[in-house]
Amino acid sequence: MADASITGQVHLIEPTKSFGQKGFRKRLVVLEQVRGKFTNYVPLDFIGDACDSVDDLKLGDTIRVTYRLSGRKWQRDPDSEVKFFLSAEAVGFEFADKPGAKKSGAPKAAPAGDEDFEDFGPDDGSAPF
Repeated sequence: MADASITGQVHLIEPTKSFGQKGFRKRLVVLEQVRGKFTNYVPLDFIGDACDSVDDLKLGDTIRVTYRLSGRKWQRDPDSEVKFFLSAEAVGFEFADKPGAKKSGAPKAAPAGDEDFEDFGPDDGSAPF
């Protein structure tokens, strides 16, 4: 399946967060899209080395982000309800409002597997992110 893309204005840039002993890093960027009467806010996760590429962004920049969808299944214990989570993992971006602006993003890599989350934190029944 090919990666998809979305264009919008940068509404929020969170600091990079690290998890686990292996140093898994994640940074959230929220794009804003005005759609008639409604405003759409799209959270995108920048993972690993892509976290550093976000340093070039400023609030209000219009960017086009290439992303891939990632889904997870989570269950506290065998008797509890199963929950499913969906996230959009950014694989790169380019400035849409600056002609000739550079593209940025992490090198193309295989999607993160469960091994990236094995040291995510204590087994206290909380969601794995």
